[in-house]
Amino acid sequence: MKSPSTLQIALGVSLALHAVLLTVRFVDPERFNRIFQDTPLEVILVNAKSSERPDQAKAIAQASLAGGGEAEKGRATSPLPPSALTELGDASEDAQRKVETMQEQQTMLLAQIKKQLAAMPPPDPKVPSADPAQAEREEKRKQLIKILAEIERRINEENARPKKRYISPATREEVYAVYYDTLRRKIEEKGTVNFPEQAGKKLYGELTMVLTVNHDGRILSTEVAETSGNLTLDRRAQGIARNTGPFDRFSEAMRRKADQIVVVSRFKFANNETLETKLLER
Repeated sequence: MKSPSTLQIALGVSLALHAVLLTVRFVDPERFNRIFQDTPLEVILVNAKSSERPDQAKAIAQASLAGGGEAEKGRATSPLPPSALTELGDASEDAQRKVETMQEQQTMLLAQIKKQLAAMPPPDPKVPSADPAQAEREEKRKQLIKILAEIERRINEENARPKKRYISPATREEVYAVYYDTLRRKIEEKGTVNFPEQAGKKLYGELTMVLTVNHDGRILSTEVAETSGNLTLDRRAQGIARNTGPFDRFSEAMRRKADQIVVVSRFKFANNETLETKLLER
């Protein structure tokens, strides 16, 4: 049998190497590592989409969305933009009820601990201090006194802080609705009479403002939660709100539940040169 020539051997080796190279697949190292790492994709809903597909998906959604993710840490759990307003509406009512329930439970626990302490017999000087039963009883007494002091400290801190009530369309008490309506009318009247101007030109636009009103009717703070895009208009709107006060003092029914109320309202300086305000939904 004739042995292959050097040229034939070289051709055979070349064909084998090309066949091996054709089976090799070059991939991004991080994508390759995903096969071996436990990196599950989250399923989220997005309120936007793009024609461009992402290079590396970090979540499963109903539409392709390249880029985005402006949050510095992690990803928002809601498709809605982050805002201080997301805690309003029914959520604030539920939170208020939860706080009231916790306060009731705290008061009950305080009464229960006081009752336990009153039922415990005082230390008997005739019994040696090394007696296990008395030592255990005194240790329990110390723990109850410590818990009692902590609960009373928290109650005192809570009583020292002003109670705030967030007013929204979901607020059910009539006294708050009537108070807000009066407040709204006064601010709208003030803003219409003193419609904001700059260099002789009227300023039009919309912004969202958070107003905190004290029980004596004074406006404690005005905060622009969503700007109009014009800082001058934002400042003029805050000045209108502050200069409208003081408003009426809180009624007794209002004071029983709040020392201050917080109102989030949309201010619209319309083209007909009037100010319109709207209490925001959640």
